[in-house]
Amino acid sequence: MKPLSIRLKLAASYSAALVATLIIFGTAAFFAMQKGIRKTVDEGLRSQGRGIEELMGRVLLREPGDPEALTHELREHSEIRAEADFSQVFDEQGHWIYRTPLMVRYDVPVPPRGDRSIYNFRTADFPLRVLVSEITLSGHAYGIQVAAPMNGFYGALNEFKWLILALSPFLLVLASAGGYWMSRRALTPVDEITRAAQNINAKNLSKRLRVPQSGDELQRLSETLNGMLERLEAAFSRITQFTADASHELRTPLALMRTTSEVSLRTSTTVAEYREVQEQILEELEKTSGMVEKLMLLARADAGVETLRRTPIDLADSLREVCKQGHTLAQAKQMTFEEDIIAGPVMVEGDRDALHRLFLILIDNAVKYTPPNGVITVSLANGSGFAVAEVRDTGIGIAPEDLPHIFNRFYRADKARSRELGGVGLGLSIARWETEALGGSIEIESTVGRGSLFQVRLPLIKS
Repeated sequence: MKPLSIRLKLAASYSAALVATLIIFGTAAFFAMQKGIRKTVDEGLRSQGRGIEELMGRVLLREPGDPEALTHELREHSEIRAEADFSQVFDEQGHWIYRTPLMVRYDVPVPPRGDRSIYNFRTADFPLRVLVSEITLSGHAYGIQVAAPMNGFYGALNEFKWLILALSPFLLVLASAGGYWMSRRALTPVDEITRAAQNINAKNLSKRLRVPQSGDELQRLSETLNGMLERLEAAFSRITQFTADASHELRTPLALMRTTSEVSLRTSTTVAEYREVQEQILEELEKTSGMVEKLMLLARADAGVETLRRTPIDLADSLREVCKQGHTLAQAKQMTFEEDIIAGPVMVEGDRDALHRLFLILIDNAVKYTPPNGVITVSLANGSGFAVAEVRDTGIGIAPEDLPHIFNRFYRADKARSRELGGVGLGLSIARWETEALGGSIEIESTVGRGSLFQVRLPLIKS
């Protein structure tokens, strides 16, 4: 079954809300009208009852104990009223003193004695609203009943009810159509965004969606999608460049090993010559294996599989261990290796193996690109909640145009010399990933011909 579109879902939700609103409004209006009618009728009955009470008070005050005079006055009062009069008066024994013809005709009974009350009474032809009151005049108790026919009011109320029921379907259809039209119009920009996004693929990731300057959710959606496309384009470019560089870097040693083997098979005749060829091939295999291991490490890091253990580590002690290897590397090239490591523990959260690899990469780079008799200095100090480690050399330096790319994979400022020294351009990428994975940062300063400074900042453990 094909799922409903958002337009239909919005229209259906709007219609359901409208149905509920109409039901609540119609019911509330009906009962409010009913209450208003009763309130109006009751006020009229009370006014009529007060008029009869005042009349009886005047008559009995003038002629006390004369029921005939009271009956005569009540009859005149009834005849003066132009509208149909429903009223009657009875004494405390329940005997009628006066009844209008309509009360006689419909035989409205005397209610039980009690306080003033209002109630409904159903005659043979129509309903009545009846008010009962009791008064005491000249030492005698009298009961007064006044009533009003409700058929006209109930007829109007019934017409109002059927009017609501008749108009509701029409209003519902009209509003649903309007809701569907409005939802379609509101979602038209979403369709445009969808079509534009469908036309973007790996070949044109540089394209961007048009951003409506509406300041609403559609603008934020377009901006979010454009941001996602920028990240995808950058990631795709890195993957493409990474694949191309990896293929290029692997092709060279493989071609070299193949050529060496072919030449050896055609020309070598002694065991010594074969051994020399095998040693050359083994050397290339070791370099290639190291590069593949670095590639795998970075690939696992990109996939989020490679994680670093974070345990309390004395960075000063770890750096001193790395410096032992640094001394060996520097001595092999007749360089001066200096240490300036703060005394006492410098505690950070880190991975011992990763930190060892990080600083060995920086020291190895300094040794590779520093000529004989140069100086390499490794220092460690505390600064504003961070452990600050520096590896400084007096080597060839890095050109300003190369500095922004120095941490990119396979990027080498001096490509010819890098290949000659065995570098593949992955060490600094690994160093940056490890530093950032431990919550730190790595920066570089360099001047061509004067050397470079790599600075690693790692957060100290708060005591």
